[in-house]
Amino acid sequence: MMDNSAHWQAAFYRLRSNKAFELFVVGIIIFSALVIGVKTYPLPNALLQAVVVMDWAITVIFLVEIVIRFLGEPNKKRFFRSGWNIFDTLIVVVSLIPIEDSEMALIGRLVRIFRVLRMVSIIPELRMLLNSLLKAMPQLGYVLLMMFIIFYIYAAIGSTFFASVNKDLWGDIAVSLLTLFRVMTFEDWTDVMYETMEEYPLSWFYYLSFIFFTAFAFLNMIIGIVVNVLEEEHQRIAKEEAEAAGEPTVQDLHREILELKALLTQGQGSTSAVVEARSEPERSESETSPSR
Repeated sequence: MMDNSAHWQAAFYRLRSNKAFELFVVGIIIFSALVIGVKTYPLPNALLQAVVVMDWAITVIFLVEIVIRFLGEPNKKRFFRSGWNIFDTLIVVVSLIPIEDSEMALIGRLVRIFRVLRMVSIIPELRMLLNSLLKAMPQLGYVLLMMFIIFYIYAAIGSTFFASVNKDLWGDIAVSLLTLFRVMTFEDWTDVMYETMEEYPLSWFYYLSFIFFTAFAFLNMIIGIVVNVLEEEHQRIAKEEAEAAGEPTVQDLHREILELKALLTQGQGSTSAVVEARSEPERSESETSPSR
């Protein structure tokens, strides 16, 4: 019985690890996204019924795929330790609940929209990108906090000096923050600048300094942090793959080199001791023999 169970587990594991199976699931996710998009258009009743049938067929396929992944897991307890597996399971289970004609119909439609996110859980490269972004959030938080401080200072200055020029853009600090975001994204920011320059000719320095701090300095810092974390994630994954394949790591090689050096040092010490031991009697004989 145990052999039969292990046989099926190995078969499901091979299936879930198959590249064709992965591509099939990705294709179903893309088709699911297209079905969601089609449902936003006014459709004839016959076509609408066909879309509903396809939607349920997609849900059943996702259910079968989750079951295959679960049965193919060597350690079943580890399956739900992964946040992505929990996310996929919740999406599929909620999709099975018939709530189309109830007050929860909006939640049901939202859940089906979030099925597109399963693309991230299926493709390892997308998971790595998202994990890198999440790991970069603590460092990004400080950069974003500093950026908000700069935004707030410039918004206060703008609402103080430029409110008389255009209240729609600089009437209060909240509207000024939105205007500065427009300037940072270069959305017709020159029109805003030329309007204030009619009353304050030197206001161009206000805009150029703000753009330098936000669009150039801080955004480049954010990009640098994300790229650095992404590179660290690449190295971590490569290290895990090397350990899983049994390949020696740099630390292992360094440790082995140190052990070889220690052995060579001990060998040289032993050789010197033997030579000393052999030369000792010869010195003693030479000292005791009479001189001629």
